[in-house]
Amino acid sequence: MSDDEPRYLGLSPYLYYTDATEALEWLVRVFGFTEHIRYVDGAGQVFQATVAAGDAEIVLAGVGADYWEGKGVDRPVGQLNVVYVDDADAQYDRVCTALGEGCDVTPPQDQPYGARVFTVADIGGNSWTFWQQISDTADLPPGWQEIKAEPPTSDDDLPLG
Repeated sequence: MSDDEPRYLGLSPYLYYTDATEALEWLVRVFGFTEHIRYVDGAGQVFQATVAAGDAEIVLAGVGADYWEGKGVDRPVGQLNVVYVDDADAQYDRVCTALGEGCDVTPPQDQPYGARVFTVADIGGNSWTFWQQISDTADLPPGWQEIKAEPPTSDDDLPLG
């Protein structure tokens, strides 16, 4: 690796919520994420917090309506987050139990790319896909193909670690 190339140390989603206090409590209760730290204002409302899903950290922040108006939208614009799990069915059961009778989440489905997944939207409009890798083989539709990047060719090309 050349000195000009970045050395990535990790990646963390940074998600916006209208009510970060409510979002933090929801993510911990429904998904079973672990709260690491919260920063609160004088009224005790969360303005930023960090939770963990395994080794991955997720940062959430509370922003008011004026923030979104300045962006030309009326609320946070969601994104898709993928959380890798060892048992998608068990996570699905956990989510449905936490959500109760109002659980309107499609059960996990096997995908042609070797994953078993289900997706649920959180209270801020973000989508969370829980992904269990069940095969290293992709069963792609006719005409599709899998193309993998070539591995590094020398020790100089290997990432530092």
